[in-house]
Amino acid sequence: MNVRKPVIAMLAAAALVHPWVFAHDVGAGEEKVSPMQLQNLPDVPGKQVVMAIVSYAPGQASLPHLHAGSVFAYVLEGEVVSQLGGRPPVTYKAGESWYEPPRAAHLVSRNASSTRPARLLAWLVMDEGGKVKEPLPK
Repeated sequence: MNVRKPVIAMLAAAALVHPWVFAHDVGAGEEKVSPMQLQNLPDVPGKQVVMAIVSYAPGQASLPHLHAGSVFAYVLEGEVVSQLGGRPPVTYKAGESWYEPPRAAHLVSRNASSTRPARLLAWLVMDEGGKVKEPLPK
């Protein structure tokens, strides 16, 4: 079995994911994003799925932002407060999930606790090569 092809494929995928990590961690003190998988969807040309773990330290929050594609989020640990434009903030506990439509203003995304960490699994369906997270337009 030729192991070079899988290794080359993994390195190519890492090269695609790597810039996203730096683009996503925009400010000092923001959440940590750990990409788990990036997969083009052959049955949906031009689309890809990104799966990542988002970790919040106690009291940590994201800057207001939007995602170009659909987001499915599942809380793995702790509690996360999320607020989309036009809706009240909601606190999600471990085992709970939510959906964000494409380009929805994500006004609040933060750890609900000032003493315990929080982690969530984010699964995004988006255009190939697109930005995962963008600041809200002014």
